[in-house]
Amino acid sequence: MAPPPPRELLAVIEAALLGPAPPSPAQRVELLHAVRDAAPAFRSLLSYPGPKASDRTQVESKEVRLQDMPPITLDDTDVQTALKLSDELNLNEIECVRLLVDANREWVLYGREPLEIYRLAAGLWYMERRDLITSLYILLRSVVLDQGRDADLMFEIQNQMEALFSDGLRQRIITLVKELNREEPAGIGRPSSERYVLDFRGAIVERRAIVSRERLSLSHCLALSALIKLMSPKDVKDVFSILKDCAAEANENTSVELQITYGVLFSLVITFVSDALHTSHEKTSLSSYDSSFRHEFHDLVMRTGNNMTVEGFVGVVRLAWTIHLMLTQDRNSSRDTLTNASSRDMSDIWSCLEIICRQNAFEFLRERVLKTAAYQNDDEDIVYMYTAYTHKLMMCFLSHPTSRDKIKEIKEKAMTALSPYGPPRDRRENSGTSGEQIGQAANQPFTSLLELVREIYQKEPELVHGNEELWTFVIYAGEDHTNTQTLVAFLGLLSTLASSEVGAAKVYELLQGKTYRSVGWSTLFDCISIYEEKFKKSIQSSASMLPDFPEGDAQALVAYLAVLQKVVENGNPAERRKWFPDIEPLFKLLSYENVPPYLKGALRNSITAFIKVSPLLKDAIWSYLEQYDLPVVTAPLGHHTATQIYDMRFELNEVEARRESYPSTISFLRLVNALIAEERNISDKGRRFMGIFKFVYEDVFGLFPQRAYADPQEKWELALACLEHFHMVLSIYGVKDDDIYAAASASAPSSIESQLPVLELLKDFMSGKVAFRNVMNIILMGVDTLINERTTQTYGVLLEKTVHLSLEIFILIMERDLALADVFRPVYQPLDVILAQNHRHIIALLEFVRYDYLPQIQQCSIKIMGILSSRIVGLVQLLLKADVAKTVIEDYASCLEFRFDDFQVIENTKDDVGVLILQLLLDNICRPAPNITHLLLRFDVNGSIERTVLKPKSHYSCLKIILDNLEKVTKPDINAILHEFSFQLLYELCLDPLTCGPVMDLLSTKKYQFFSKHVGTIGVTALPKRNSNQSLRISMLHERAWLLKMLALALHVSDISSSVYREACLAILHHTFGHCVENFKSANLLHSPGTSTGIIDGSTHRNKMYWAARMGYGPELRRDLVGPRAGPRVLELLEVVQFRCPDTSMKCPQLLSNLRVESKIEEILRNPATSEFGGVYYYSERGDRLIDLDSFHEKLLQMSQELNSQLSESEKGELKDSFHHLLKWAWRYNKNLEEQAAQLHMLTGWSQIVEVAVSRRMSLLEDRSQLLFELLDASLSATTSPDCSVKMAYVLTNVALTCMAKLRDERFICPSGADSDAVTCLDIISAKQLSNAACNSLLFKLVMAIMRNESSETLRRRQYALLLSYFQYCRSILDSDVPPSVLRFVLLEEQDGDDDELAIQKVLREHNELARANFSIIRKEAQAVIDLVTRDAIHGSEAGKAISFYVLDTLISVDHDKYFLNQLQSRGILRSCLSDVTNYLSKDSSFSTESSQRFCTIEAQFSLLLRISHHYGKHGSQILLSMGALQNLSSCNLIGLQKKGHSRVISNIVKERSGEIDKKKPFVAPILRIVTSFTSLVDSADFLEVKNKIVREIVDFAKQHQSVFNSILRENLSGANLFTLERLNMVVYILSKVWSYEENEEFSYVQDLFSMMRYLFSLDFGSLNFMQSPNMIENQKSELIVFGLCFSLVSYLYFLATKKNMRFQVSDGHNGDQQQPTLQMVSDLLNSIALALERVGEEKYLLLNKIRDLNELSRKEVDEIIKVCMKQDCISPNDNIRKRRYIAMIDLCCMAGNRDQIITLLLQIAECSTIILLVHFHDEACAKDLSSFSDDLLPVLERLEHLKEDKVGRSLKLFHRSVTTLKEMTIRSMDL
Repeated sequence: MAPPPPRELLAVIEAALLGPAPPSPAQRVELLHAVRDAAPAFRSLLSYPGPKASDRTQVESKEVRLQDMPPITLDDTDVQTALKLSDELNLNEIECVRLLVDANREWVLYGREPLEIYRLAAGLWYMERRDLITSLYILLRSVVLDQGRDADLMFEIQNQMEALFSDGLRQRIITLVKELNREEPAGIGRPSSERYVLDFRGAIVERRAIVSRERLSLSHCLALSALIKLMSPKDVKDVFSILKDCAAEANENTSVELQITYGVLFSLVITFVSDALHTSHEKTSLSSYDSSFRHEFHDLVMRTGNNMTVEGFVGVVRLAWTIHLMLTQDRNSSRDTLTNASSRDMSDIWSCLEIICRQNAFEFLRERVLKTAAYQNDDEDIVYMYTAYTHKLMMCFLSHPTSRDKIKEIKEKAMTALSPYGPPRDRRENSGTSGEQIGQAANQPFTSLLELVREIYQKEPELVHGNEELWTFVIYAGEDHTNTQTLVAFLGLLSTLASSEVGAAKVYELLQGKTYRSVGWSTLFDCISIYEEKFKKSIQSSASMLPDFPEGDAQALVAYLAVLQKVVENGNPAERRKWFPDIEPLFKLLSYENVPPYLKGALRNSITAFIKVSPLLKDAIWSYLEQYDLPVVTAPLGHHTATQIYDMRFELNEVEARRESYPSTISFLRLVNALIAEERNISDKGRRFMGIFKFVYEDVFGLFPQRAYADPQEKWELALACLEHFHMVLSIYGVKDDDIYAAASASAPSSIESQLPVLELLKDFMSGKVAFRNVMNIILMGVDTLINERTTQTYGVLLEKTVHLSLEIFILIMERDLALADVFRPVYQPLDVILAQNHRHIIALLEFVRYDYLPQIQQCSIKIMGILSSRIVGLVQLLLKADVAKTVIEDYASCLEFRFDDFQVIENTKDDVGVLILQLLLDNICRPAPNITHLLLRFDVNGSIERTVLKPKSHYSCLKIILDNLEKVTKPDINAILHEFSFQLLYELCLDPLTCGPVMDLLSTKKYQFFSKHVGTIGVTALPKRNSNQSLRISMLHERAWLLKMLALALHVSDISSSVYREACLAILHHTFGHCVENFKSANLLHSPGTSTGIIDGSTHRNKMYWAARMGYGPELRRDLVGPRAGPRVLELLEVVQFRCPDTSMKCPQLLSNLRVESKIEEILRNPATSEFGGVYYYSERGDRLIDLDSFHEKLLQMSQELNSQLSESEKGELKDSFHHLLKWAWRYNKNLEEQAAQLHMLTGWSQIVEVAVSRRMSLLEDRSQLLFELLDASLSATTSPDCSVKMAYVLTNVALTCMAKLRDERFICPSGADSDAVTCLDIISAKQLSNAACNSLLFKLVMAIMRNESSETLRRRQYALLLSYFQYCRSILDSDVPPSVLRFVLLEEQDGDDDELAIQKVLREHNELARANFSIIRKEAQAVIDLVTRDAIHGSEAGKAISFYVLDTLISVDHDKYFLNQLQSRGILRSCLSDVTNYLSKDSSFSTESSQRFCTIEAQFSLLLRISHHYGKHGSQILLSMGALQNLSSCNLIGLQKKGHSRVISNIVKERSGEIDKKKPFVAPILRIVTSFTSLVDSADFLEVKNKIVREIVDFAKQHQSVFNSILRENLSGANLFTLERLNMVVYILSKVWSYEENEEFSYVQDLFSMMRYLFSLDFGSLNFMQSPNMIENQKSELIVFGLCFSLVSYLYFLATKKNMRFQVSDGHNGDQQQPTLQMVSDLLNSIALALERVGEEKYLLLNKIRDLNELSRKEVDEIIKVCMKQDCISPNDNIRKRRYIAMIDLCCMAGNRDQIITLLLQIAECSTIILLVHFHDEACAKDLSSFSDDLLPVLERLEHLKEDKVGRSLKLFHRSVTTLKEMTIRSMDL
């Protein structure tokens, strides 16, 4: 099988071997397969096909055919670039074309310059080489160093690596290390070749530097290979030859070249040591059985040269070779007898040892290898391996008898050497020794040996553990010292060995005086006491000068003090308190000016170690310092003392400055910094340390840049100590407003005691003074200088720390400067204003994001960018003007990419540079454009942001990194939080008005499609366990939440008229919900445009799964792509989020209650303030309010200090344990709160995509009803789960509400899936209702959800709304506006026989069964449900009351056998409703505006009362009436009854009540409806007394509300709206039923009714639009009400004529004031009704015919029907003709139903009118005056006789009989 591409190979290896968790079985298999497949590439490492004439000719022909690709056409630029790549890289021409193709795929080369194209292609080639070398390195490193890995896996890899080395891989590596350094195409290139390439960032990099890094990696591989398979003799000689070549070229300033040399050197050291230590007899040694190699290599090693550097490296090899010879000689001696060969071996060994000691190889190994910056800056694992084998080398040397003899010899020589110290030196030696050594003794081999051993264990202290051979040597080396230099070296070794707790204890015991005679603690303290006594006597004798301090003694004391310091620092905390009870002698020499400064420094350093031993000792140190140490004499800031005394200032400026060495000052600053850091009492805010601050500020740091330094390391130690002091001042002491105002109000300079260090430092920075300038000068050194110093100088680490502290100080200043600037302007400005005065300052601060040696520096630079971007509006323009914008973009992208590629898990997200960058981008999105987000994401900051065309492939930026990583979603266990914030960033960008367009356009492309494919990968992957990795669990929840929210937003705002957006939406819906209406195949997702699908289509299921894995799809998506489909992903997403919320209660551990501090803890936790304002909370980057553990810990410490005096020792221990448990609880509380928020966040994202898809994109999905049911069922099931919290239940209920609403809409939406465009009536009544079982399941789960134990009123309100929506869904299967008669007609036209009736009967039967089942389900839980609902209705909020009454209303509507009615009556709900309504509507004295929610509650109560009267009919009305409903309603003041009194007063009252009147006005109609229901009892009353009582109460109601009735009756009917007509209809109906019983003529109701008759009866109902309304639908409804009004008026006349025997005049009289109804009016009405019957019947007939012929109409004609019916909003331009016909059919059926209702009313009006006329014709007294009237009536009757039943759809036999009788009487009257 062909080797995998290097990038894929590296990804597989990294995922399996560098992850935080062991590789999974799948990763193991994939790794082993990848390594096996890559074996040919490893064997021919970096070996590529060379140029070929035929291939060159093919390229020049401009048409090239690559493997597995169609022919590629080249242009001239392509040809030139390919040939240049071939010439300068020694590559085959076809391979160069492939490089160009790959570069174009990676970067898009269109529009680039030829040179840039060349550099990009070359950079891509070098990147492939780097990936291959890195893969090999990781494999070798994992075998050698990863001991904790799976042993079987490592064994497999090791076997494959051994096979590769057997096939010549090591020889290939050796060759490459040598050849790559040559100036030829295969190496660093010819001098004339292009020197630069473009790396993956698009940054220019020197080719030589890239090749050097390759050689370095190869040298590491060479060193590692020595531990996997033994080098052959030839390999050893070749490597030795390369070592000498590298050493000859190595320069101390070229770190990479030195590191390459070290790699080659240690490959030999490791080979010799590991071979020598190998105890197996099965494997042969290098020298055991190859005497020729042994002699030959020994001769090579023994040769000497003139190049001292080469000789030094050869000397180290000589040392390793000697060890090899000694150990192999021992092994051979144990097997054989002594021979001549062995005696020669001993001679060789001694000759080697002699030259090793003569040239002092120990010194070279320590100084030129181990202590160099190049060694220290090499790869951490490699350095550890080097050090470990150096340790093995030296342990072999120290333990072997032969070498021990040599050590004894050189020790004796060192002891006898005379090396007296001269007078006190003017400079101090750096870290190796404590003073400069004189003479030849400095180069003594024994001293160098001790220092070498010290250096080894200083780097790796853990190598000391259990190393008995080392301690044996230490005991020997410490005996009988007669030379100070060896003593100093030995004590230096002891100080290193004391770097651990065990080592410290052992060193302490060694120096107790029992092991050595002259070396011990007593020597140290006796020497100090002797000199102190000597100096004291000298002062007492009034000597002019103190005696000199001998340098040898000083150096010995320094070495002793270093041991003391390490022993105290690392000793066991309990034991070290007893070791040195009296430390006062350490202070006694500090005040003498003749004591060397470096000795004072050592004294103070040792004193510093005692600070943390105990608080009492810390206080003693303060007192001893004040007693013995040099004083710090200070004056107010800006002033100096006139007198000169020997204090710290004098010693600094006069003593140390002359020596150009500052150990005393450095140690003093470290000591006071450590003491101040341990201070717990900060109430004075540092006032007592103001003198020290002034010394540091003015004398030390103020003159820091101007001083001379003999040792650059001391320069940065001094600066570091000053900056640590400033940092401590800023971080420990806070500044309050009172401090600022006090400082501002001070008129004169205040004393030192009253000044605050933190304020003075803030003032300095905010005015750009000395501290600011010095710190800024450190920053202005720049990142390039820092990188160079860090990699080439030993003090680089100190400089790095100095820069880090400087950046942190800037951050601390900017956190506090705004409050100070508000008071002190314009003298002091915010720091950003100071920085903006020189743009170089800002650029220097921001460029440190490029520094990747210390992540904390990057973090500080990013934080500073965040602060400056929030303050400086023109920051982007500043960067553009300075021409650094491109660099900043690339630096941030590189930093982010490095974080994505990293395999280290970062626990604290505050320290995660990736999170910081993404937070920076998020924070800047909404800031004024152009902002930093726009810049870093490569928006067009010079033009229009919203018109930017984003090209992440063309430009290296954070956007490219984010998109690439989100596309792959690699290392989810490490990068989950980065993925989370990346998805959030994209979501916020899609939401922002400026960036939404470009980002949406980019994400909608086929490459991304809003990353919808991840719904099936990361979306449904199981979450990690809470107890194993809760942080990852939280991040994964948020990650899915932002992904779902982004997909929901895309669905919501995408314009699906665009093919790109439509395809993206289909992809989202497909991955989330399942199959779409359009043919969207998931298999297409595996292929980019233009690629073949044969691999997938022609493969077995196993191959399909394999290729899906290779394409980056997770196991879930693989099954989706190649296997059978399960349920929708959206349901799997819901399952992911269904788990019990972790506990987030604020219950503290029970341990505290016994200590009586629980109340204080609760008081701390109840304070909602953040830690900045005295609280213990902070807001995380996600917005969660968490406990700040540091602040909480500080509060607990303060509480502990307050309680210590009141507690016993046992109680103190118990309190300490309790506080420890409390901190653990706080940590767990934070995590649980974060997880709860993340769970709710993901559920919110899930709800958003569901609701958006259901409400806006449902038409794109298939099987919609089933999907909606599944979503509803899943949501309700989740809500009923005991794991579901109230907040989650609320979100789920909202989703269920949306789905239920869509289900209701779906019932009457045209069904899809039909093959024809035709629409039938069956489409209206079928295929849209869920099955009864499904509905019953939903209702049952909804009831269970309502009855859940943990609930809230807010949740129940949503659940009640869902219950109402459910019953609305179940209430009517047929459209309520389509009458069954119309359906029967349409079905009769479409089908034969009785199928129409059967279809309707089946639907109605199923509906009845569903209603009964619903009632049965509710009844099972009726008691609990009604109790809950009534409690909310009575005691809930107004919103809760309103919807609760609506629920009761709905329960009544489904009631059977009056069950719910009895329940409500027993609970007094109905009386409560009447009481509430009466109280609300009867307020006369209160003129305040009622709340709108109260209004809704009253409306709901009216609805319940109306439902009872409607649903239970006569029985319901009787119940309401028996409760005094009419009396209650009669007492209501609806629109402000007219009061008796002065008219002006009344008018004022009316004005004041206008708002209340407007609110009460809508309640007139419900009241009238209730009263109307009572009128039904008038006709149905069985007893006259009952009937009279009812009539009397209704009449009284009408009288009491005369003003209301009059205002309604006198409304202008011309142009009246539906509301007015409806109220008028009810008033007329009420009066027509009861007013005829009223004898009192005081009221004007009768005349109002007669006036209305006169107006209505004169209207021409036969006209098409007599209501004169432009809205046809409203016109039809108004027409129906008007005819109902006419019917009520005619019924009233009918009652008067038949029951009251009233007779009407034929026509109007001439003298009457009151206009009575006349027969002529009735005749006119009858005539108008006849015309209306003809018109309406014809309209109905035409509508039915149009329904029948609808499928034959064109789209334009159908659209006209929809337009006439005003239903344009129901269709979209994309809807097909079938849906349009469906909507048109529904509208036409509704219109036909309206016509049918009108016909019914018209016939009733005509019948009543006919009877009224018949009564008059039968009355002989009236009949004689009707002859002339009969002439006009006869044509009307004849028209009525001609009405046909097929037109009106009714049987007219009885009606025609009445008309015929009236006609006969009319004719008879005409004859009289």
